[in-house]
Amino acid sequence: MKNILRFIFFILVQIFVLDKVPFIHQYIKPSVYFLFILWLPFGLSRVSLMVIAFLFGLTLDYFAGTPGLHSAPCVLIAYLRPFLLNIVIQQQKTGVTYSDPSAKSIGIGPYVIYIVSLTLVYHIYLTFIEWMEFGDFLFFLGKVLASSAVSLILIFITEILFFRKVKFKTNAA
Repeated sequence: MKNILRFIFFILVQIFVLDKVPFIHQYIKPSVYFLFILWLPFGLSRVSLMVIAFLFGLTLDYFAGTPGLHSAPCVLIAYLRPFLLNIVIQQQKTGVTYSDPSAKSIGIGPYVIYIVSLTLVYHIYLTFIEWMEFGDFLFFLGKVLASSAVSLILIFITEILFFRKVKFKTNAA
């Protein structure tokens, strides 16, 4: 139920707030909606994660009038998410398993690496799809870095404002 509410919340915020903000500069296009994908539970299979990400991106594409523009980066970060989580999370010897990624469940350092890495991948792919060429590499790089920086600031503000309770289950007998 909470993931359905997050789905609706992130779509509404992106469509009715962030997409309506006039561009500060030609480089900046803030996005936080993909945080929904990053906050999905650990227990989802890669296929389920990619299907949810596709439907989420497709929903945003429908409201934004951009067919496939957001779906492709959403599916990409959903595909890369398990690989990155396996790299940044140390395998714990204890019998405690957390339900979803957060700064408290995986640690602040790994969580920051997780969020920053997938935000950069998302913005690189989205900007490339929008642009479809590397004609002016400095413009491309500037747009990716500026959009990523603003998005990361908004993501960390979201993390602070919407504190998530860490749920865990013990695997010990």
